[in-house]
Amino acid sequence: METKLVYHSFEKVDADAVAVVLFEDETPPAELKFASSWLDDLRASGEFSGKSEELAVLHQPHGMKAKRLVAVGAGKRAGFDLRKCIATAIRALKPKGVKKLGWWLNGADPEAVVEGAIVGNFESDQYKTANQGKSLDSFYAIAATNGAEQDRAFERGEILGDAQNFARTLANEPANRLTPLILADRAKAMAQEAGLEYEMLDQDRMRQLGMGALLGVAQGSAEPPALIIVRYKPETAPKTSDHLGLVGKGVTFDTGGVSIKPAEGMEKMKYDMCGGAAVLGAMKAIAKLKPSIPVTGFVPTVENMVGGKAQRPGDIVKSLNGKTVEVLNTDAEGRLILIDAIAYAQRQGCTHLVDAATLTGAIVVALGHVNTGAFTNNEALLGRVMAAARAEGEKMWHMPLDDEYKDLLKSAFADLANIGGRWGGAVSAAWFLREFAGDTPWVHLDIAGTAWLDDAKPYMAKGPTGVCVRTFTKLALAW
Repeated sequence: METKLVYHSFEKVDADAVAVVLFEDETPPAELKFASSWLDDLRASGEFSGKSEELAVLHQPHGMKAKRLVAVGAGKRAGFDLRKCIATAIRALKPKGVKKLGWWLNGADPEAVVEGAIVGNFESDQYKTANQGKSLDSFYAIAATNGAEQDRAFERGEILGDAQNFARTLANEPANRLTPLILADRAKAMAQEAGLEYEMLDQDRMRQLGMGALLGVAQGSAEPPALIIVRYKPETAPKTSDHLGLVGKGVTFDTGGVSIKPAEGMEKMKYDMCGGAAVLGAMKAIAKLKPSIPVTGFVPTVENMVGGKAQRPGDIVKSLNGKTVEVLNTDAEGRLILIDAIAYAQRQGCTHLVDAATLTGAIVVALGHVNTGAFTNNEALLGRVMAAARAEGEKMWHMPLDDEYKDLLKSAFADLANIGGRWGGAVSAAWFLREFAGDTPWVHLDIAGTAWLDDAKPYMAKGPTGVCVRTFTKLALAW
């Protein structure tokens, strides 16, 4: 889809439709005076009141070049989500034959506008052989007056939207088309194109280093594991010694191993690498937006399979930092690969760590599919992450890590167990990671409930959401 910021009055834009946002219980802008009788009739009849997700279309509007004027309901101004509003309108208009859409900014943030357009235009149908014809060809954000900051904001939005869709495209890939090594190849191609440094630790190198936790998960699969490393270094010397490390879980398929999952819904377990996809998407954006600090992305990637060599419940593995883990449940594999990646990130000089992982079903029980669960050992770093998430419209909720929860991980046979029992499962999983983060400022984002949509929403296609790409990028840029 072509995206452009154009400087015209919205009446002069030649498009299939031009959309304008109208809030509930607010008077339409003066620029819409020519359509006031139409809008008054809509409100009087109850057909359109400005509520969220409402759309009304005026065909062949007088005095406009566009074929249609579209009124887009935004609901109340308080709590208004611009990205979702735009994405909702696009997804409603595409099936109606709209190929060229203009969007009147009317003072709105161009960055959020184009992000919403790019994310809303994405479809999860890349393997359908029939041409679905559901894509916009052109999206024009319409501003009355030009300005350098508007241009920069629009470009940032293009980069972020594209990066989020890159992560979604990776997460959409089925496991037969995205093995750990294929994911590594996709990461390498992205890094080369973006001008990032790329490195991959293969199975032999991980064995030499002593990544027993990661290798234990991988041993049941015929597909070898990898630790993907992508590095961004600022062009000028940073004014701080801070080095941000982003760590993403990259399980390309998760059967649960010997502690096997139920068959129902297992096809979705290709999504267990959404954290890794988010890290790679963020690194793609970071390469173009150039924050002032070094940022390194780490994606431990494996398949968790059942086989004659698969890890068993009761096995004890030794992690990279030397601690031993009793594997009570092989389906709690994400935390095992993350701890070796976290330890390696520390060895690589990362001073601050943020990980994203589809880690626990328990976080979905706690927060549903609305908020990502956020855990930390450092309130200052969490504050930065939460501020970045708010700026990018990604909802997160601070979860507890009280010392009492640590007792859930006690093992009679190793330094700690990899699960903590039925209650507080998301918290004990986060505590497990905290044991390996140590004193390094660290935030864990459990995205199990927010990384995937089981059903399409008005603003987004069914499938992966690309959550955390924008938050990670904004975090680095605001450092």
